[in-house]
Amino acid sequence: MQETTILWADDEIDLLKPHILFLTEKGYKVKTATNGSDALELFRNDYYDLVFLDENMPGLTGLETLTQIKAINADVPIVLITKNEEEPMMEDAIGSKIDDYLIKPVNPKQILLTIKKLTENKRLVTEKTTMAYQQDFRTLGMTLNDNLSFQEWVDVYKKLIYWELELERLEDAGMHEILTLQKAEANVQFCKFIEKNYLNWLKNPDSSPILSHQLFKKKVFPKLDNTPVFFILIDNLRYDQFKIINPIISEYFRLEEEDTYYSILPTATQYARNAIFAGLMPLDMEKRFPGMWQNDEDEGGKNLHEEAFMADQIKRVLRKDCKFSYNKILNIDEGRALNDSINNLMNNELNVVVYNFVDMLSHARTDMQMIRELASDDAAYRSLTLSWFEHSPLLDLLKFLSQKQVKVIITTDHGTIKVKNPSKIIGDKNTNTNLRYKQGKNLNFNAKEVFHIRNPHDAMLPKLHVSSSFAFAKEDSYFVYPNNYNHFVNFYNETFQHGGISLEEMIIPVITYGVK
Repeated sequence: MQETTILWADDEIDLLKPHILFLTEKGYKVKTATNGSDALELFRNDYYDLVFLDENMPGLTGLETLTQIKAINADVPIVLITKNEEEPMMEDAIGSKIDDYLIKPVNPKQILLTIKKLTENKRLVTEKTTMAYQQDFRTLGMTLNDNLSFQEWVDVYKKLIYWELELERLEDAGMHEILTLQKAEANVQFCKFIEKNYLNWLKNPDSSPILSHQLFKKKVFPKLDNTPVFFILIDNLRYDQFKIINPIISEYFRLEEEDTYYSILPTATQYARNAIFAGLMPLDMEKRFPGMWQNDEDEGGKNLHEEAFMADQIKRVLRKDCKFSYNKILNIDEGRALNDSINNLMNNELNVVVYNFVDMLSHARTDMQMIRELASDDAAYRSLTLSWFEHSPLLDLLKFLSQKQVKVIITTDHGTIKVKNPSKIIGDKNTNTNLRYKQGKNLNFNAKEVFHIRNPHDAMLPKLHVSSSFAFAKEDSYFVYPNNYNHFVNFYNETFQHGGISLEEMIIPVITYGVK
């Protein structure tokens, strides 16, 4: 391992020789200075892994020296050593971006612990994280073979995402590969679980998880009281993407409840989001709203009546008046316009806001080479989502709401998965174009690769023709037609898609925040 070099500046450096000898015996190389000017000269002429600065030196003070060192190289950790515990001085030090501080008199073990924390932290964290995941890997592996409940599958998925985000910080390709394989195996078992249980959930809602059409009834309406509720649906937001924006939201709100629900099939906006706002499964929507429900074969937009669906659900389920608003945000100007008029919404019991950015991002990644390169994998996809959120009107909206007496519920309609395995399917010219599910007559496919629902009514889905059925892609596969197989593979392989069955698409975060 490369020798760690430390610069230590103190006007009483001679009194610190026992400490320096101790560090030398531990394998550290220590260079010393008795004032800030000499320390700066040494710092300019050599590389150091860590700097110790006495706060009270003649000439340049420790804080003044710190400022100049940061201007030369802001990445080198700096520890301020001081006798002064006064609050204003410590605020100045923290404001100057010190990495740590020690109060005199210091002892060798304090010094050693600080060095390890600041220079070996990455290695120690890597070793500890890798070891912890290796232990959990075995537990997770055994768990996947159990007969898990829908809640236990949520726990497994959350654990996998936890490790994905933890290992993302490490430079250990081997661990990433192991996790990727374990996640793939989890999706294999999860798809078997859905095939076995999904239709039974629809027949026996008392023994099912919360599904899309039950979301308002079970998670939103019970929270309506004298406090305005803002229900914010970020289209196509996966659980892992929620986890990376949550720390920012938590700066302004108190997280009251982190829960999940299951998206209905197909995990596509036309079905899942309409079900949320109508509080009905698609088959019931088709019956209740014959003039508004759009089937796959129908022309025109498939999500144009969410406000009307919402109004009907409120009237049908709440059975009382509820003043509400509905806003769909498709671009930054619409987001800003909503923010400008937000005071007009504060007297409503319920305010629904749909943000379409993440869905547009996944489609843009499919269609645009530049976006593909920016979001080349799940980690980059998360990073792009975070960057959007940090600079979005949505964050500005949340900052404003954090100053009001409101509740905020953030959720989505379905997730998305990066597809890698083409699955051949044959259908007629009216078969829908979605790559993760197909609805059509006389569908022909490899039965092992799909979840086939022969009678759509069993899944509470409309049946367009006598021989219509639904085929759902499983895990990370996507449907291609044999006659243009190569074109589909070249264009769609490793793009983010939704509509089928996977942990990423079906297990959906629904988060409640209260003001601090």
